[in-house]
Amino acid sequence: MTTFDFATETSRITSRPAVATRVANTVSNAYRAWKNRRAFYRLGEMSDSELADIGLTRADLHVAIDVPFGRDPTAMLREIASDRVETIEDIARKVA
Repeated sequence: MTTFDFATETSRITSRPAVATRVANTVSNAYRAWKNRRAFYRLGEMSDSELADIGLTRADLHVAIDVPFGRDPTAMLREIASDRVETIEDIARKVA
């Protein structure tokens, strides 16, 4: 066996776990996206006052649902809610 033959065998052996890891990560990410979408749809069943309790509005749900399937709409809601809190805090500082 030459060095070249050994190097070819080694790369083939080490690439298999990397492919399996990528496939496992893809499946895991798809499952997580599906699970988060289900949780997101449960938010739509809440009343407006319940949404207000957690810092969201019904319009926020409409904005967040427009993200592509691969992205997490709950992450978009988190950004919207944190931006709203920062804006409210800034206004409160200016008033005080």
